[in-house]
Amino acid sequence: WMKELVPGESFTTPEAVIVTGDSMEIVCERMVRAQRPNISPVDEGMPIAFNEYCATWGDPTFESVSKACEKIAGKGFKYFTIDSGWYAEKESWWTRIGDWDINETRFPGGLKPTCNLVRSKGMIPGVWFELESLGSACKYYNNLEYLLCKDGYPIQVGDRRFWDMENPFVIDYLSKKVIGMLKESGFGYVKIDYNDDLGIGVDDPEGLGEGLRKKIIGTQKFFEKIREEIPDIVIENCASGGHRLEPSMMELCSQASFSDAHETTSIPIIAANLHRCILPSQSQIWAVMRATDDDNRIYYSIVNTFLGRMCISGDVYDLSDHQWDLIENGMAFYNKVSHIIDKG
Repeated sequence: WMKELVPGESFTTPEAVIVTGDSMEIVCERMVRAQRPNISPVDEGMPIAFNEYCATWGDPTFESVSKACEKIAGKGFKYFTIDSGWYAEKESWWTRIGDWDINETRFPGGLKPTCNLVRSKGMIPGVWFELESLGSACKYYNNLEYLLCKDGYPIQVGDRRFWDMENPFVIDYLSKKVIGMLKESGFGYVKIDYNDDLGIGVDDPEGLGEGLRKKIIGTQKFFEKIREEIPDIVIENCASGGHRLEPSMMELCSQASFSDAHETTSIPIIAANLHRCILPSQSQIWAVMRATDDDNRIYYSIVNTFLGRMCISGDVYDLSDHQWDLIENGMAFYNKVSHIIDKG
C-alpha cells in the first residue's frame, strides 16, 4: 500500500495505539482496553441471545420462528435472530444473496408479522444480512459498473462477487434493501456477515492497496449509516464467524461472532484466545443445544459462553424439561456474573 499526495493535499492515517508491558498477556490486555466499542444502549449488561441458524440451517419460516418462540418465551432471552435464508428457497439461499427480496412463501405478508410475533413474546427481533456480497443468482451479478474489479475483471470468489461500497447507486440500493427493510419490519438487531475475501486489492488510480482501503472505509460508513438511521439497533459483526475482529470494525458494533465453531469441543480455547483481541462484552459465543445432549455436554456448552456473550441455538423445541432446567440454571448464573465477565 502507498498513498501519494499532491502539493497542498493532506491525509490522516488511522489512529495508532502503542503500549508496553512485561508479557504478551499484559500488552494484549492494554491494547484491548484501548478500544472504544459503540455498544447500543439496549445492549448494555450483556443480555442473552437466541439465533435459529443451528435449528433450521438456512431454512427459516414463519412457522419455525413461531415454534421456537413458543419454546423460549419467558426464559430470559433478549434477542431472537432469524439467520440466512429468509429471502430465498433453502437450496438457493447462498446464490440469492444481493437481491434481498423477502420470500413471502416463507414469511407471508413479509417480515413485519414475524417481528411483531417476536416482540409479543418479549424479545427483540434480529435478522441476517451479507450486504457487501452478491450471489450468482442476484440480478446485478453481471453489472460491472456496480462491482469491485481487479485488472478490469470482477473479483470473484467461488460464485461470490462484491458491491463497490463507494458507488452511489450501491449505497442507495442497500439503504433501501437493508436499512429500509430493518425499519419497515421493526428489527432491532442485525447480524452482518461477510464470507469471502477480496484478496490483495481492487482497481483504483492510486493502486490496489489504496483502492482496497477506500472500499473498506465505504463499508464502515455504511455501518455508521445504519446506526444513524436506527440509533438503538444492535449490530453484530459476524464476518464468517470472526474475520473482522479488529478495532476499527469492533468500534462500530455492539458485539461480534467469536467464531463459526458452533459445536466443536475446542470452543473455550478459541474463546479464551480471543480475549487477546476483543472485549468479552463483545464476544458472542454460541451454545448449540441438541436433543441428544447428555447433562455433561449441556454443562460444557453453557460454561463455554462464560468467556463472553451467551447465545443459544440448536434443537430448542425438542429439548426435554430436564434439559431446559439445566440450561435455564446456567442462564440465571450467567446473568449473576456477567458484570465480572464483561471486561475479562
